Amino acid sequence: EFYLKILLLSSSVILSATEDPLIIIAFLYLTVYQLQQEAPRPKRIICPQEVENRPKYYGREFHGIISREQADEILAGVEGAYILRESQRQPGCYTLALRFGNQTLNYRLFYDGKHFVGEKRFESIHDLVTDGLITLYIETKASEYIAKMTKNPIYEHIGYATLLREKVSRRLSRTKTESRKASVTSEENTPVEKITSLVRRAALTQNDNHFNYEKAHNFKVYTFRGPHWCEYCANFMWGLIAQGVRCSDCGLNVHKQCSKYVPNDCQPDLKRIKRVYCCDLTTLVKAHNTQRPMVVDICIREIEARGLKSEGLYRVSGFTEHIEDVKMAFDRDGDKADISASLYPDINIIAGALKLYFRDLPIPVITYETYSKFMEAAKISNPDERLEAVHEVLMLLPAAHYETLRYLMIHLKKVTLNEKENFMNSENLGIVFGPTLMRPPEDSTLTTLNDMRKNPLPCLICIFVLRSCKHFY
Repeated sequence: EFYLKILLLSSSVILSATEDPLIIIAFLYLTVYQLQQEAPRPKRIICPQEVENRPKYYGREFHGIISREQADEILAGVEGAYILRESQRQPGCYTLALRFGNQTLNYRLFYDGKHFVGEKRFESIHDLVTDGLITLYIETKASEYIAKMTKNPIYEHIGYATLLREKVSRRLSRTKTESRKASVTSEENTPVEKITSLVRRAALTQNDNHFNYEKAHNFKVYTFRGPHWCEYCANFMWGLIAQGVRCSDCGLNVHKQCSKYVPNDCQPDLKRIKRVYCCDLTTLVKAHNTQRPMVVDICIREIEARGLKSEGLYRVSGFTEHIEDVKMAFDRDGDKADISASLYPDINIIAGALKLYFRDLPIPVITYETYSKFMEAAKISNPDERLEAVHEVLMLLPAAHYETLRYLMIHLKKVTLNEKENFMNSENLGIVFGPTLMRPPEDSTLTTLNDMRKNPLPCLICIFVLRSCKHFY
């Protein structure tokens, strides 16, 4: 106890005495790591007799139906000791009785293929108890320290990244004229691969070619093998499993509590983006460092080069197998995908691939958050007020979504200028793209199409935005 107080007290002294980020990180890391090493070890108390009707997923630590008082007597005086018991009040319900801090703690125990008392799930009771003792010990001995972890994060200063940031920035600058994919591919076999996501983000921020779209991190609970530290507060990530969260797009590792404070500055790593279709729009453009999804740019360029006068453009379907081939080409080759006339002479295949891209987006171009606002704006009877209301909702779209919609509408306007040849006016295009660009939240494709028949507002909104393209964009 005395040692821990000295350790935690000395942390403030050391942190105020030095500005060296590496020393700060190392000390903070060791402080919490030392606490984890000193946490009590689990001690299984075996029941001396065989218990009838013992659940098959529990071992001999199961003591059958006993009271809390009996459990307390069995565990008395043994820190870290534990047993399992069946509740007297609720038969069929099981409890973990654990000795910690000179008292017996009781937790309702569950099993669904894995053991759990909270969010974390464990293969064995031993692992569950080990993780619980570590958490209890650290939160008891260093509660004030933990509470202050997010107060002065290294994330905002990223001082520890300074030595590498300049080097990475120079490498990125040399590849300005190359495609983003080629740039990352060429870097994969260099030491840059080993730097943290924080360093890479710092370098990308300084890169002139970087499109600064805001993007939230896609954090998911993660189990780290071996010691890890939080890239937000620089503290050790304690626990046996699920010690923190990792952004599946950029690889940022932080405590779960720290993830609430991380700004929306995710810089997706191409190595983590496995495909082009079905990928979040903002994630894709940030990973490839482009204004718009490459599929949109490349397909529209191809269509405008040789298909604007094609009869029934976007209405006539291309062969499904060929559209799937184009999709696979983008997923496999990115911006190097070949969709030229020599491979796909039917322009409807390219138009179908573009529509499929929009249809496969996990979040549509007109996002779920703005769907109801667009619907309300479309119901306004006064034309000028409706125009202004739709414009206001357009400005609520994420920047990458807005830019993609803007580019698409300008293209579709060109399609309508060739109406005499392609027979595609704004009404036809609105009917085609309405269900694709604007889907109600949590609905299937079939439900969406049925809703469009009952409620044509999304199609009308698309027609309205297309006709008002000059005003909006």
